[in-house]
Amino acid sequence: MVRLSSPALLRGSFAAALALSLGACVAGPPPEIATPAPELPESFLFAPSAETSATLAELLPSDDPAFIDLSTQALDSAPSLQEALARIDIARSGARRAGAARLPLVTGDASATGTRINPNQFGDGAAQGGFIDTEQVQYGANVAASWDLDIFGRLRAQERAAIARIDAASASAGAVRLALVAEIATSVIDWRTFSQRQEALEQDVLAAEQLAGLAKTREDAGLAPGFDRVRAEAAASASRSRLAALASERVRIIGRLVTLTGQNAGIVIAALEKQGPAGVRALAPAAVPSLVLTNRPDVLAATAELAATDADLAATARQRFPQFTLSAALGLLAFNLGDLFNSDSLVGSLSAGLAAPLLDFGRIEAEIDGAAATKRAAFAAYRGAVFQALGEAETAYGLIEASDREADLAVKERDELQRAASLANSRYRAGLADFLTVLEARRAADASGERAAAALGRAQRARVLLWQALGGEQM
Repeated sequence: MVRLSSPALLRGSFAAALALSLGACVAGPPPEIATPAPELPESFLFAPSAETSATLAELLPSDDPAFIDLSTQALDSAPSLQEALARIDIARSGARRAGAARLPLVTGDASATGTRINPNQFGDGAAQGGFIDTEQVQYGANVAASWDLDIFGRLRAQERAAIARIDAASASAGAVRLALVAEIATSVIDWRTFSQRQEALEQDVLAAEQLAGLAKTREDAGLAPGFDRVRAEAAASASRSRLAALASERVRIIGRLVTLTGQNAGIVIAALEKQGPAGVRALAPAAVPSLVLTNRPDVLAATAELAATDADLAATARQRFPQFTLSAALGLLAFNLGDLFNSDSLVGSLSAGLAAPLLDFGRIEAEIDGAAATKRAAFAAYRGAVFQALGEAETAYGLIEASDREADLAVKERDELQRAASLANSRYRAGLADFLTVLEARRAADASGERAAAALGRAQRARVLLWQALGGEQM
């Protein structure tokens, strides 16, 4: 570091700085990393026509009290969201620190220092003459200031990177919020679907038990063999087994919601037990692929991180240029505490500093190469986020179309099989059909209601996936 204390030296320093600056410029600008915008299709393959008037908000079960309660609790206290919000505060503190680095730094200190010397080190005469004070106490107080002028913009680039990371952290928190709401919505849908499946299986058990009772009555009357009763009771046992298997799904839903909301199981169950509305399949809203660039928080986070790495590369490259600093100090120095505030004790200094890399054996170039590679990785991550968003949206649109078709067919199958079972039972009671026909009709109808309920649940789930894939919407 060169210290300057006279106008002549000051003029010389600027000449040296110019030479050093020109020398640094010989190394050339930082490498250019191409970041072209991804080419997006004009439309989604499975999206409905633009005339669709549905909105994103309609895809969520927003009128379900369980969803309203659980999502509100999650947004208030979910651990994953609280962690994401804390990362925003971390990024903000980093931006404040980077901004403060561009301003002067002022420090203060006070000291009292005692020293004792051996006068013999100055010769025997000094020791015998007694004109050397062997013990001294020095009192001082100083205020110092230093300022990096940031002529070449290194600190400004670092501040830009820190501000961009605030945007990245905010968008990442938005992605956590989006995923959290979507997970709660699908869990509530799964719970409602579970209830409908349970109701359908209970009806199957009841029908099978009635059939077994009829077979036993006929067996007791000597009108039918015992084999008919055994087969009917086996059908009832099969329905009971499927009903019992639902219990494991019930506890998994509750456990998942405990994790998502940060609430205990009692609160979760109380919310789920509130009566929900009948499931309605909302229309899929029309959207264009460019929507994911402005609405998806993960894409926005990747965009902000790319901007931050670009600023990091600029800041790293500017390490090759000279660094100019100004510093000043003003203080008090006395050898007697009572003289500390006398005018004679006032001391001060003013200096300018210049530092520049002359021979670093490739250290800065290696850092520049690393920053350039980081920017390339950030661009690849950005493109990955864009195409992941496009793929998820295409999948969600396709799932809505496919699951709606499946649900319609499953409902039709359920109605037809239940009607066939009812007709077979009526014909059996009238003596127009044998018991085997009734049993086969009942076996075919068993679980058809459960399959229809599950298909309707998947259709509603697909709508939540589309809501998430298109970036959601503020509730």
